[in-house]
Amino acid sequence: MLFPPRTLFIPALLSITAFAQDPQPAEPQRPEKPVIPELHQSIVVRATPVEVTIDRRNGEVIQRTLFSRDDQLLQLLDAGINAGQHEGGAKSLEIRRFGYNLDHGGVSGGLKILTDGVQQNLATQGHGQGYLGNLKSVTPELIKEVNLINGPFSAEYGDFSGLGVVHIITRETMPDELTLRVQGGSFDTARGLLVYSPNWQRTDALVAYEGSYSNGPFIHPLGYRRDNFTGNLTRRISEKRQAALKFNNGRAHSDSSGQIPLDEVVAGRLDRFGAINPTNGIKQWNGTLAAYFRQEGERGQVFKVDGFASRTIFDHFMDFTFYLNDPINGDAFQQHDSRLQEGANAQYLRPNRLLGATGYLSAGGNFHANQINVSLYPRIGRTPTGVDTRAQANITNGAGYVQENIALLQGRLLIGGGLRFDEFRFDVADRVDVSASGVQTAGRWQPKANVSFTPSHSKPVTLFANYGRGISTADARAVVRYPDQVRVATTDFVQAGAASRVERLSLQADVFHISRSNEQVYVPDDGSTEFRGASRSYGFETKASAELTHSIFINGGITKTGNAFYTGFPRVYVDSAPHFVANAGITLSNWKGWSGSVRMRAINHYRLDGEDPSILASGHTVYDFGISRRLHRDVDLSLAVDNLLNRRYYETQNYFESRLPGQAPAFRIHATPGYSRTIVAGLTVRLRSK
Repeated sequence: MLFPPRTLFIPALLSITAFAQDPQPAEPQRPEKPVIPELHQSIVVRATPVEVTIDRRNGEVIQRTLFSRDDQLLQLLDAGINAGQHEGGAKSLEIRRFGYNLDHGGVSGGLKILTDGVQQNLATQGHGQGYLGNLKSVTPELIKEVNLINGPFSAEYGDFSGLGVVHIITRETMPDELTLRVQGGSFDTARGLLVYSPNWQRTDALVAYEGSYSNGPFIHPLGYRRDNFTGNLTRRISEKRQAALKFNNGRAHSDSSGQIPLDEVVAGRLDRFGAINPTNGIKQWNGTLAAYFRQEGERGQVFKVDGFASRTIFDHFMDFTFYLNDPINGDAFQQHDSRLQEGANAQYLRPNRLLGATGYLSAGGNFHANQINVSLYPRIGRTPTGVDTRAQANITNGAGYVQENIALLQGRLLIGGGLRFDEFRFDVADRVDVSASGVQTAGRWQPKANVSFTPSHSKPVTLFANYGRGISTADARAVVRYPDQVRVATTDFVQAGAASRVERLSLQADVFHISRSNEQVYVPDDGSTEFRGASRSYGFETKASAELTHSIFINGGITKTGNAFYTGFPRVYVDSAPHFVANAGITLSNWKGWSGSVRMRAINHYRLDGEDPSILASGHTVYDFGISRRLHRDVDLSLAVDNLLNRRYYETQNYFESRLPGQAPAFRIHATPGYSRTIVAGLTVRLRSK
């Protein structure tokens, strides 16, 4: 990997390796050995560096999966992340983690997701703060590495990092000059992938096209069409100097049934795959061009700089409350977001000696700017009937950070600390209400600290503790309209635990405590943000994996939130997120040409109202199955069965007031059904191996 992301801990001398240039772990003291053998195209999924784990087992699953749903990638990371669709198609996923509902990625602390250093969370987006819809332009087969940080523990990441970071690294080249994959199956599902990667000296290159279509299990066909174009050109100028260009262009379109009232399903008046308003849907286009440069020094120092420009156009046709506000024409609306983004990052890394100890310094800066035209229109069908909101929002974010990590006691004691500062400028010109225009600024410091201790090299137990403060911004329109309210919320995250590796068994357990300064809740009817005060969350995580044979591996994990509540009296609980998220799987890798897995994912039932414990969302347990057979050195035949047991469940559930024709207004649970059993078969052909 020529351009790893800006890193938390890099050098092998610290025995905490966040990223490496080779898919195999670097050689720190007693590294975790690979859990699966080398693959034709390997994917590495690395967990938080301070947890001293390098996780390769789900790399096999990611590589072999025939992706047909948008939530699959995040579910496969086994990181306590629960994700589900509101629409079943082109809309961003709803994210839940650590007892918080992050909406589409940016509230309640946020889950920061990046692709090759480019932030995917869209601030002040037409359908939610930190919206992650651009992730649909990521082609799964082009993923080389996924790096996970379970909290705001790295100084290089700022906005939306309060509940963790997922950094996706894509490939610069493929192991074969030509890769072709075709697949098809249930619900008119079809998908094709074509990748050309020339075998050039001193240059890594690829160009790829992915196209997919599915109608889903819905009575009104989903019509979900996605087209992605991706390219890379990386030039090794010299042994220690590299430069690269990457581009990505994606478009997505879908009709949708939206969330439906469950009381109508229970009463038998509405099928769970039916619709109240079948005119809902999404249209989205996005494109990104990025450049990267890396220079290594003679003494191990590294200088990296990158920049990008991105353009996104988004239209969302939605109807949450049906006829609640307008009994005649209905409450359907169109959300529009048109934006241009620019960003740049610079980082300097250097090994050093500090008071006789070995250390590693990381320092850098980030700049990110958004120019956004965001609007909200009432509609009948797909035709706007007026203008509710329209604004031009310009947001700039500049940041600087430094982090130092040192190794003591012959590497058994690792100590690190960092500090980051972000400054934001929110400039809004409201085209409907001039009084809502203005400029506001905000800045926040974010300290970081970590420690890891291994009592003895002969005893495979490592104790660790992490602290970090993360931040999440409010919608720029709310910042300007309500200047006395919170502009940047903070998340203080403390984690402590132990990890052990004994022969072929890996175990890890930790406890966490999360303190949020202010909760931000999105109000879909007017695109604004409400504030609900400070909150707390605490719980524990456990993870385990075992290599039963050289080809069979099992793994599992549990994230249990003990409680999540707002401070103050009387107590009001944080709602709309499960408190129990579990995963388990058994993986077969390269056994006589066979590979496959059986995966389980589960959540418990959870509160949908902070004051009434009787209003609950149902939990679920879902099994997925996949198998692949190598027919020839360059040909694989694959089969995937999602929701193997055909479990009846709902991906998302929310509680709010709505009204149907001929009925009185009512508070009720609205939900999006999970797909019934989905069977997909695929053929992969690779030509001209390098």
